[in-house]
Amino acid sequence: MQKCINSVTKLILILTFLATATAVANEDRTKKDLSEVQTALKQSQSEYNAQRKKVATLQKNLQQHELDIAKNAKALNMAEQSIKKTEQQQQLQQQKADQLEQQHAQFQHALAAQLKSAYMAGGDDDYAKMLLNQEDTAKFERTLSYYNYLNKARIEQLEELKALQLQIAQNQAELAKTKQKLVNLHDEQKRRQTALVNAQSERQANLKNLQAQLNSTKSSINYLKENQQTLITTIEELEKEKNKKVELLGLNNSKGKLNWPSRGKLEHTFGQRKHGGIDWKGVLIGAKEGSNINSVHNGQVVFADWLKGYGWVIVVDHGEGFMSLYGHAQTLLKDVGDMVREGETVALVGQSGGQASSGLYFEMRHKGRAVNPEKWCKRI
Repeated sequence: MQKCINSVTKLILILTFLATATAVANEDRTKKDLSEVQTALKQSQSEYNAQRKKVATLQKNLQQHELDIAKNAKALNMAEQSIKKTEQQQQLQQQKADQLEQQHAQFQHALAAQLKSAYMAGGDDDYAKMLLNQEDTAKFERTLSYYNYLNKARIEQLEELKALQLQIAQNQAELAKTKQKLVNLHDEQKRRQTALVNAQSERQANLKNLQAQLNSTKSSINYLKENQQTLITTIEELEKEKNKKVELLGLNNSKGKLNWPSRGKLEHTFGQRKHGGIDWKGVLIGAKEGSNINSVHNGQVVFADWLKGYGWVIVVDHGEGFMSLYGHAQTLLKDVGDMVREGETVALVGQSGGQASSGLYFEMRHKGRAVNPEKWCKRI
């Protein structure tokens, strides 16, 4: 019996020892795990911060590429307008050249007819005979007057013909200059187009790198939140600092009547849920790159610059607390302070701000609060 008690006591002591040893081991293991977790957390935080710096650098590079695209797109747009004007000038000059050539041919035909008429009337031989034969003085005087008149008319026509030929020569010289200018403009257009394609290619490569960094750090949610906060802060500042002297009538009478700023399919709608629990405050219109972005109503440009997450952005104040915002543009065609009319082109569609495809981000606000554009614009 005593042996049994001793055995039980020994077993209890062993179990107690093992339990104590296990508890100590577990505590040590927990501390070790905590230390490892803290170390891993510090390392992850360090890597995250390093990648955030890379993202910031890449974003600056992206902004520079999109600035190059904007410059080249604007220059290309101006070159195309200049080509159209030069082609119209060339057409008018060609029409003038055709008219001068037709007039020249009429002068030559008339002069030839007069020479033929003079020859049929007797020509120079009869004129010489009349000078020697002076029996009929009256007839001689009449004939002499006729020849003097005819010669005078010939001289005048020859002078007009010379002046016309000089005008033709000047017109041809101007036409040649216009043609050469047109050739130069086409060359410039090709150069700008090449530069635009190269800038877009660099931008695309930079964009892929930026997206890879964002995916690797899983920071796209924070990225969107930062972008949205930046946009809200910017619009709030604009609301405070907008020019009060400009009298604009607002959009109260235009609900459901406004034209959409660009043609295309609504890729994202107002209120649709984004990543990270954020709702769309505007709409995303899928549109062809380089197509026009038009102001939905009369207003004044109060913001025109590059904005993180939204690329090239232009904001128009319509008065009475109404504003419209146009983002992801390829280039901006208006500056701050410019007055714009309803339907006037203010920018070109692009994919700036890190977009994978071209489109227009369109947002409307009233007294700082986002409103649904679909309720203000005509049904598509």
